[in-house]
Amino acid sequence: MLVHICCSVDSHYFLQKLRADLPDENLVGYFYDPNIHPYSEFLLRFEDVKRSCDKLKIELICGDYDYDSWLQGTKGLEDEPEKGKRCSYCFDFRVGNSAKKAAEIGEKSITTTLLMSPKKDFEQLTNALKKAVENTQIEIYAKDYRKNGGTNEQFTLAKKDKLYHQNYCGCIFGLSKQREAQKLPLSELCSEINTRIMPGSIEERLKLYKKVRECEEKGISFTLKRNSFLNYRLLRAFVRFDSKTIPSYFMLYSNFKRNFIKFNLQEQADENTNLRDGIILLSISRFNTIFNTNFKDTTQLCKNPLSIKDELKIREELSGTMSLNPIIILDDVRLGKYEIYAKNELYQDSKEILKILDTK
Repeated sequence: MLVHICCSVDSHYFLQKLRADLPDENLVGYFYDPNIHPYSEFLLRFEDVKRSCDKLKIELICGDYDYDSWLQGTKGLEDEPEKGKRCSYCFDFRVGNSAKKAAEIGEKSITTTLLMSPKKDFEQLTNALKKAVENTQIEIYAKDYRKNGGTNEQFTLAKKDKLYHQNYCGCIFGLSKQREAQKLPLSELCSEINTRIMPGSIEERLKLYKKVRECEEKGISFTLKRNSFLNYRLLRAFVRFDSKTIPSYFMLYSNFKRNFIKFNLQEQADENTNLRDGIILLSISRFNTIFNTNFKDTTQLCKNPLSIKDELKIREELSGTMSLNPIIILDDVRLGKYEIYAKNELYQDSKEILKILDTK
């Protein structure tokens, strides 16, 4: 039997139920989910599915990330609700491809772990399976393992085995609607141009679950804890001096009450003095002196930013614990007219933390 797999939380329990009910059936996992966006999230889910299948000693095939083809079929369905026509199309696309893979490798039946998801419509999925095997000799297997407490057992098992529990279905349309309802930014689609790993990002989770796999391989005892924190994303920002845009570096957690601020610096002030709306301007030479760095100019700092940890430490030294003052590094702090255009998001978030357990 070929088992289309959507994620480890659904597959880990579902595969074990299949084994119990069909002990003579050889199971082959097929991770085919080109709907998942962005690609980093696709990789994260695949790696955790592989981890689950390795635990269960089940062969796993990773299908192509055929995102463009999947996206073509969503035209006109972008605003469909969950369990609407877009979901039906998505199921047909993924399960249909799974049936082709089953025929290619000689499997006689197919099913999908999507049947385990509490947010999916069982009838839609059953219809997708039936449609996928039309005019073939392949059989379908569609059993609702969610009943009789199955969903609770599924999540209990996922927590026990420390599986990655994603916080959105997968596609960009569902993600956009979910974040809009939550009044949260689309942080999954935000990344720094210089590829620093931002707090609460998919890249941070990829790094975390790589450590999870390493701990398991080495037999190191660990636990995962979820911590709440105040997250930050700078969406856009630039500085104009005497009507000309100049190089600038905006430090993390520079929070702006307004998208546009202007002021006239008429006399030289200490470089860490709060200006309009609490803004702190700092020259690159002063920054180098205070923090023992050697950036030749602001552009070099922009291209080679400090680590997140070091930057937050510098922020605390400049403006105090839990500071949200806008701190802007410039080549020089000169007298004249400044215009600052900036937009950022501050929002409550949570992330998992890996803790090594002391077994002594």
